[in-house]
Amino acid sequence: MLSAKADRLPTGQRTRIAELYLLYADGAVRLAYLLTGDRAVAEDLVQDAFVRLAGRLVHLRDPDAFDAYLRTTVVNLTRSHFRRKRVENNYLERQRTIAAAPTAAPARPVEDREDLWAALATLSPRQRAAVVLRFYEDLSEAEVAQILHCAPGTVKSLVSRGLSRLRTEIGNEER
Repeated sequence: MLSAKADRLPTGQRTRIAELYLLYADGAVRLAYLLTGDRAVAEDLVQDAFVRLAGRLVHLRDPDAFDAYLRTTVVNLTRSHFRRKRVENNYLERQRTIAAAPTAAPARPVEDREDLWAALATLSPRQRAAVVLRFYEDLSEAEVAQILHCAPGTVKSLVSRGLSRLRTEIGNEER
C-alpha cells in the first residue's frame, strides 16, 4: 500500500510510483531482507525507500535507473537502521549490566540456514551489504562500489574479508 505522502502526488506521478512499486518492490524487499534478516524491517525499509523516491520522480532523467536508485536507497536506509539498532543495543547493554548480572546466551539451532544467518550477523553492515549485493543480487564490483559509495578495490576487500569471516564462523560452528 502506498503511503499518505504518495497520495499528495499529482495523479500522473501517483500512477508512475504505483507501477514502479509493482515492478520493483518484491526485489527490494528481498534485498532488504538479506541485509537485515527480518522480513518486517525489510518491508518497512522498502516502504521508506519508495516514499523518499516518490518525491524525486520528477528529477529522474533515466527511467531505467530507478532500480539502481532504489537499491542505493534501500542500502542506505539499512545502514541507518543498523546505526540506530547499535545505539539502542549499547544503551540496553549498559542498562542490563547496571540492573543485573549477565546471563548465558541461549544455544542456537544447528540448521545450515540458521548457521548462515548467524554468520552473516557477525559481519559488519558494510561487509554484509557488499557480500549480498555481489553474490545475491549478482552485481558487478563496479555496481556494488557505486551503491556503497566506495572504490571497486574496497568492494573486493569487503567481499574477501566478509567471505573469509563467513568461512571461519561456519567452520567454528561445525566443531
